[in-house]
Amino acid sequence: MTDRERSTSALLLAEYAQIKDEQRARIGFRDNLLYVTLAAVTAVAAVAAQTDYPQLILALALPVVCLVLGWTHLVNDEKISAIGRYVRTELASRLAEATNVEEPLFGWETYHRSDDRRISRKTTQTVVDLLAFLVTPFAALITFWCHSTDSALLVAVSILEAAGLIVLGVLFLQYAER
Repeated sequence: MTDRERSTSALLLAEYAQIKDEQRARIGFRDNLLYVTLAAVTAVAAVAAQTDYPQLILALALPVVCLVLGWTHLVNDEKISAIGRYVRTELASRLAEATNVEEPLFGWETYHRSDDRRISRKTTQTVVDLLAFLVTPFAALITFWCHSTDSALLVAVSILEAAGLIVLGVLFLQYAER
């Protein structure tokens, strides 16, 4: 192996280490967003149950919270998947070329995606994400809509929230690895 091949390999391995660190950090952050969402839903429900503030207006807080957290979850999940694709395709092939290795590199990147239960796990995760980030805030919106309100502004806000949730749901389904 030439000095140029060694230095190219070292740079590619350094890139691999750096990008895997980013992926690990994003996975931890993404996974914690589900807990944060549950805590936020619980907090809004607790405030609504214990306050004299109009509970229907508090119901409109839940969709905003879930939209922001759901969007953040979705973006991080997509970046995690993009990092995996990059490692499997671009980085692995560049390192194989630089080192003249013909066997697959970074085997775990493809191996962990090939088990028999992957499809059911990914489907279950998508259902959990939809429940946490869409069903719960839609329940709050339905509660709001079922009780009469005199405020056209609040009704307009609720419709905008519903539209945002629908967009988020479509994106969750589009980005879900099937």
